[in-house]
Amino acid sequence: MEKEKIGNNELKALGINDVEILVNFSRVANGLLKHNVMDKSEILATLEALINDPMPYALKKGGKFKNLAEEVIAMRKEGKFVKQERSNFKLKEEIAEFPVWGLEHIEVGALAQMRTAVQLPISVAGALMPDAHQGYGLPIGGVLATTANTIIPFAVGVDIACRMCLSIFDLPAEAIDTETDKLKNILVDNTYFGMGCTTKSYFDSSLFDSKTWNETKVIRTLKDKAYAQLGTSGTGNHFVEWGELTLAGGALEGVPAGRYLALLSHSGSRGFGGSVADHYSKIAMTKTKLPAEAKHLAWLDLDKDEGQEYWIAMNLAGEYASANHHEIHNKIARALGVNPVKRIENHHNFAWKEQLADGTEVMVHRKGATPAGEGILGIIPGSMSTPGFLVRGKGNATSINSASHGAGRLMSRSAAFKTLDKNLIAANLVEKRITLMGSDMDEAPMAYKDIHAVMAAQNDLVEVLAKFEPRIVRMADAREKPED
Repeated sequence: MEKEKIGNNELKALGINDVEILVNFSRVANGLLKHNVMDKSEILATLEALINDPMPYALKKGGKFKNLAEEVIAMRKEGKFVKQERSNFKLKEEIAEFPVWGLEHIEVGALAQMRTAVQLPISVAGALMPDAHQGYGLPIGGVLATTANTIIPFAVGVDIACRMCLSIFDLPAEAIDTETDKLKNILVDNTYFGMGCTTKSYFDSSLFDSKTWNETKVIRTLKDKAYAQLGTSGTGNHFVEWGELTLAGGALEGVPAGRYLALLSHSGSRGFGGSVADHYSKIAMTKTKLPAEAKHLAWLDLDKDEGQEYWIAMNLAGEYASANHHEIHNKIARALGVNPVKRIENHHNFAWKEQLADGTEVMVHRKGATPAGEGILGIIPGSMSTPGFLVRGKGNATSINSASHGAGRLMSRSAAFKTLDKNLIAANLVEKRITLMGSDMDEAPMAYKDIHAVMAAQNDLVEVLAKFEPRIVRMADAREKPED
């Protein structure tokens, strides 16, 4: 794999508009990076400070940046290097209104984050789903529509295109009790969890034939990592589980009423998506200067190279996350010896080009929220011992055609470790007849909101078609650092 470098776009984002000095900046920056003198973020921060005021660096004897600083000063005297003024964006002064579903279930921190988001100068509309809780930049459960040519990496999220996938098998739900060991072994043999875990065999790797993997340097450097991780799951709240699906008559076309064996998975775009998010969020924050409380909501312009690069990478991460789930489900179906009669998936942590009800073209960011346009199918999970729901969107324009992506956390991971009782957690799993492989106290059912209350708060957003009750759950080992 290619070593990390500081690219010309990252240097241009600092305000450098002269080819000669760009070459020199690149030589110095990448020399420091290559020899591990400083890390990338420190180098970029120092270069930014130097451009703002080169004199202190020029006066420092033997300084790593002395020659660059002297060159900047000399070129400015000749009028050759005129620093581009960085944009300093201010938030809208008025406090914009935004609808909130399940207000009584939402912490103050999430409301404050959403309030900041709708005050961005590029914000057009926002909404907060009932599973919302405080996140990084935009709250988890936040929906934000911005002007059509802008996109906010941190409003998409770190695990780009994280999604749910449900396979329904024409087998009775009772198979979970009569074939427990077989179903457990199928999960053990065909699922892989962990931050850096990889696989060596593939059901279908044809996605990697796509020319998009050669579109940008960032994508090219991550292709090998993505290929190695195809068919794997992350840590934190990512899972693959068997469960019982109860479906009403006429609810789902082509599938009669009944209780079915079903497979549900939750995972995203793995290290590929995480690396893309990290790379472009840093560029966005370098280019778009915002007040401290909004700095993680920095955006990229789709009319510029870095915006287009992120857009291409984000959409590829969406295709990859889908292929990742299909790989898992196809391997498990093959081991089971039965193909599913229906497979349904929906994703969150993404941005879509859409229109508001009045026809306004916007970019809709759904971070921990899912599309719920009229007729759109989706899955909203609960926790490892509470039901999830197969739903159909009602197309509520006020919510920007969105719904929750799950129950949402009731407490932080650290709070779960400090306050929850292991014995009570174990008793809950026994009561609900849950076989659990992996996980830790931070993913206990008590760490999550009441899924029934969350669903009741959004009955004007989605129609419930079926209930999924988890029974055999596999997650990452307790020692794994959460990355969801």
